[in-house]
Amino acid sequence: MDRSALLATKIRAAFAPCRLGTWPAPLDAHPALARALGLQALWLKREDLSGGNKVRGLEFLLAGAPPRAVFVTIGGSGSSHCLATARSAKAHGYRTVIATFRQPETDASRAVAASTAATANLVVSASSILTLPWAVLRAWRAAHHLGRGTPHWIPGGGADPSAVIGHFLATLELGSQLDAPPDTIVVPLGTGGTAAGIALGVAWLGWSTEVVAARVTPWLVANRWRTLRLARQTAALMRRAGIELGVPRSTIRVRVVDAMGKGYGHPTPEGERARALAAEYSLPLDPTYGAKAFGFLQRADVNVQRVVFWHT
Repeated sequence: MDRSALLATKIRAAFAPCRLGTWPAPLDAHPALARALGLQALWLKREDLSGGNKVRGLEFLLAGAPPRAVFVTIGGSGSSHCLATARSAKAHGYRTVIATFRQPETDASRAVAASTAATANLVVSASSILTLPWAVLRAWRAAHHLGRGTPHWIPGGGADPSAVIGHFLATLELGSQLDAPPDTIVVPLGTGGTAAGIALGVAWLGWSTEVVAARVTPWLVANRWRTLRLARQTAALMRRAGIELGVPRSTIRVRVVDAMGKGYGHPTPEGERARALAAEYSLPLDPTYGAKAFGFLQRADVNVQRVVFWHT
């Protein structure tokens, strides 16, 4: 057993996550799309085919919850995190109450919103971002009547150190799928959990790979400081469980680039061009996260060669 597999086994033994996804997620090489982008090599980490990146974190967030537990979380009306939480909790006999805020409607966001409404026990919708705190309060109060004990809070996007462990494991998985480190890993940056796990994993692997996090949510939520803080908190959480990574703080790095455009959930011209190009090669991208992050690879001032794109 190599060192990555040994570490992954120790982590799973210490935290006992539940099983929600099918791992490892495939790593697909796309030479034709790489040529279209002017890259030497392009791989897609297909988290979307194994349950989605949010499931990685939910395996740890739902772990150990008592029967009939109720989970409360928050997100946009088309939030993949909210849908994944509702589905995962339901699969394990738990209940969910979701507080949502409105986001621009697209075909993808409408489909997610409908599925969330059909799966969660209750969705409390805020009329605007200003009334969101009241929606969260109403959701929390309602959750007390749905199950036993105190409800379990999950931060928006699942941005919690315990969830970041799942994304750290995904990066160890990537290390076993590549013969050599890539120059760059590109990932959407929403609430920072996935990017934090990748940055921590890259540091532990000892790679010089640059982690590029394409920001698709407001700066207050998606920024370098918050992402690195999540990574450091995750390392500390594992340390308390007896797992010492031995990763110096200075080696945990992430580069944040702006890809949000007009606002969260608003398609951008750059993202739509990226989505159209990807579609020519049978690669579906959602307009809120994937398309905006993939658009980074089409920018004229970007000079990268061997790239892994994290398809969430």
